[in-house]
Amino acid sequence: MSPLPATVPAIVRSRVRAAVRRRAPMSPQEAEQRALVLRLLSLLSQYPDGELVAERARLASVVAALPGPWATCELGAFVGWFGAQEADALARHYVEMFVLRRKSSLYLTYYLHGDARRRGMALLTLARSYRAAGWDADGGELPDRLPVVLEFAALAGPGAGEAPLRRHRRALELIHGAPTEAEFPYRHLLSTLLTLLPPATEADRAAVAKLAAEGPPDEEVGLDPYGTHGHGAYEEGGFAPTATFLPPMPAVPTRIPPAATSPRKESRP
Repeated sequence: MSPLPATVPAIVRSRVRAAVRRRAPMSPQEAEQRALVLRLLSLLSQYPDGELVAERARLASVVAALPGPWATCELGAFVGWFGAQEADALARHYVEMFVLRRKSSLYLTYYLHGDARRRGMALLTLARSYRAAGWDADGGELPDRLPVVLEFAALAGPGAGEAPLRRHRRALELIHGAPTEAEFPYRHLLSTLLTLLPPATEADRAAVAKLAAEGPPDEEVGLDPYGTHGHGAYEEGGFAPTATFLPPMPAVPTRIPPAATSPRKESRP
């Protein structure tokens, strides 16, 4: 048994930390709303193709109907910006932020493993966890791409479904804070997502600072099965070049969630 804290303030801090770690059970309505927010985040973080752009008004109405605790201020700010931009401007901004900037790529396992062999295993493990939960991701996307991870979290629920998000919280923090020199409305989406995850620890903040300064491992082997598109296409500076990022691909077919019903789990083909 660990010794008791030596002081009353230490006892209070220990109890507060324990209370934070214990998540109160969610009601069915709360679970439904959480899944809806995650699915909205998945949709809004996809490449803004013509189908998604055409649904902007409907997405804004779904966001406006969300209850206050679900960070509707952040989501509302994003859909306000999203709805006011020209389609070409949205596409250019997305490519600049998420394709040409290594520190805000949406491929989450890159931040943990870089181009090392371990990343190939991490991708395989993630794909297997999707199949084990009865869900097959679209074959055109790597399983660690943020919109795919968010869709899985919405379908599979807060436990196993959100585990990949919790595992890559430090990557999400880095993406959230990386493009500080440019306007980055997508930060609103990251802010909303981070409120759904456990609070960052001091170790998390230190690891994010180190990752921002040094980048992930840079062993450039072991990922041939996942393609080598885009090598050398990224801006100078930042992380070491990687051969694993992919250029924007056609987005997963846009599925606008209804405001009043929970998303149904997609059946396996």
